[in-house]
Amino acid sequence: MMPDMPRPRPPYLHRETTRHGRVVWYVRIAGRRTRLRAPYGSPEFAAEYQAAINGREIAKAPRSDTASLAWLIARYRDSSAWGSLSMATRRQRENIFKHVIDRDGDQPFAAVTRKALIDARERHKDTPAQANNLIKAMRGLFGWALESEMIAVDPTRDVTMIKTRTTGFHAWTEEELSRFEARWTIGARERLAFDLLLYTGLRRGDAVKLGRQHVRDGVFRIKTEKTGVEIVAPILPALAASIAASPTGDLAFVAGERGKPMTKESFGNWFREACTAAKCPGSAHGLRKAGATRAANNGATVAQLGAIFGWTGAKMASLYTQGADRARLARDAMKMLSGTGSEQSIVAPKAKVRTPRLKAP
Repeated sequence: MMPDMPRPRPPYLHRETTRHGRVVWYVRIAGRRTRLRAPYGSPEFAAEYQAAINGREIAKAPRSDTASLAWLIARYRDSSAWGSLSMATRRQRENIFKHVIDRDGDQPFAAVTRKALIDARERHKDTPAQANNLIKAMRGLFGWALESEMIAVDPTRDVTMIKTRTTGFHAWTEEELSRFEARWTIGARERLAFDLLLYTGLRRGDAVKLGRQHVRDGVFRIKTEKTGVEIVAPILPALAASIAASPTGDLAFVAGERGKPMTKESFGNWFREACTAAKCPGSAHGLRKAGATRAANNGATVAQLGAIFGWTGAKMASLYTQGADRARLARDAMKMLSGTGSEQSIVAPKAKVRTPRLKAP
């Protein structure tokens, strides 16, 4: 909490969000705007606020090895490197940096060592994904600092991630897909959400934005939130039928009960409840995996999967095509094991016992 600053917000202090998603603070008095650059809640922020209120010039933050970690993070947020990140990544890292600042924000950033980062990772070893996201965030921060010549050595270099043995979100099975469709029939908002996720392959953050404004001549076009890749694909007949039969919003096909667009968080919680009601263990992202599995099993190539799901590299698409290829190869191999070229049992049949004919004496 910002010292010596009462609640509610002090007079003349205004909060704004830049086009890059960065929160900035200004003191505005009689048309004059003064930017406050110290991290919100810090003693330096309080000092800058008092200086602006009294009409004094705010001293620039020192650029030296003794600058704080909070100061470095604030500079990173003003950089083009930060602006190039997706909104979803920025939101995730904002939350991480908030905890970093609360814990160590007043420490010199030059004092951050490889061992300190490893110690921080180990504090979160029971939640590997959280630990790895912390390392990714700090790697982005110090990678930018190295490029900007604020540090001579990147402390995140050679800091490894925690290896996890997980396949990620559960991919819906065909039986689970049928169970959901039986519980939520065409015309229900829950079914529309299901069809939208399954037949577009969009992530929930993009699915909640898709609306009629994105569709022309039966083809939708939308830039993805996570990677910035533009997806261009047809509205499949099953989805078109679901849209026609369901209540939709003005700006998004899947809207809240009052017709307003939903956030991806509220959509995720609402859709999870629909899954529970259908006795399905799936999730929104699991439907995306089910769609990728279906497409790969039907012969989609790596390039085709990348176009459908917005993957910028071949790694993710290869996971699905390799799985489909293995299944096809196994079926073909079974024919070879039988030795006949047809799918027969690999257990050799019992030899027929011939009864000898005895000649009459």
